[in-house]
Amino acid sequence: MPSVEHPAAPGTTVILGTGGTIAGTAASAVDSLHYRSAELGVAALVAALPALRGLPLETEQVAQIDSKDMSAAVWQRLAQRAAAHLARPEVTGVVVTHGTDTLEETAYFLHRVLAPAKPLVLTAAMRPATALQADGPQNLLDAVRLARHAEACGVLVVVAGQVYLGSDIRKAHTHRLDAFEAGEGGVLAVIEDGQLRRFRAWPVAVPLGLAAVSPAVAAWPRVEIVLNHAGSDGRLVDALLVQGLQGLVVAGTGNGTLGAGLEAAALRAQAAGVRVLRASRCAHGAVLGDVGALPGGGELSAVQCRVELLLQGLLARSR
Repeated sequence: MPSVEHPAAPGTTVILGTGGTIAGTAASAVDSLHYRSAELGVAALVAALPALRGLPLETEQVAQIDSKDMSAAVWQRLAQRAAAHLARPEVTGVVVTHGTDTLEETAYFLHRVLAPAKPLVLTAAMRPATALQADGPQNLLDAVRLARHAEACGVLVVVAGQVYLGSDIRKAHTHRLDAFEAGEGGVLAVIEDGQLRRFRAWPVAVPLGLAAVSPAVAAWPRVEIVLNHAGSDGRLVDALLVQGLQGLVVAGTGNGTLGAGLEAAALRAQAAGVRVLRASRCAHGAVLGDVGALPGGGELSAVQCRVELLLQGLLARSR
């Protein structure tokens, strides 16, 4: 049976802004498609939400970008600032406002690097702040409530009343308000009328730590994603090898299956020292088992497999 929980922890909640649609504006209140992302600062988003008044909140602008332009430099800065605030004893949790396009990548990155004992909650919006029925204000309110939950921990994502694990969230729709979905385990919880109804356990993981993603690391490994499709022959992988490829995700058909030409190219890359992971181009289901010597990425999406290979490459350098 799901559990209904509503205890709030005392202390300060820090809200880190990175831009995205949640901070976007459009020329018309009825235009939810043709807008400019990352126009409003996070302090303005908080000030526009009366339900947050009176709460002990701090805001900090970490970046101001459309999340399609997310970079390693922003990830480094975001991880550093989130960790610094979470280490403060008076801070009960941290919220990150983010764009939806690369939300699943940032969430997985923070999950692997920080895996915090306090809640680190990402939220976003599918409509700009100027929309007639903007979803950002409710999502931000839910995120702050979740970050102040006395028992919450780990990297979480809350959008459209659904709470996801940062390790398995997926963007599944181009413009619907409920654009996200969970892995096969389902959502962690829902927020209904301000109350949390939880279905799964809070996430527990061992963090990789900030050292591997230190700002001193100027150049990250070159990791690319190649899609298997009818007629795929592997020449793209060979071309990437010449350009210094260090990690390769092959998004295969079905259970990560690869055409003969692409499989042979991936094996050549692996033999040359490139880290390889198989994902699936399918929207649902884990990649089970290995294809020959090519390991599967399990429940990770192709873009999350790429983040995993980036981190593996950075860790290998630090040893």
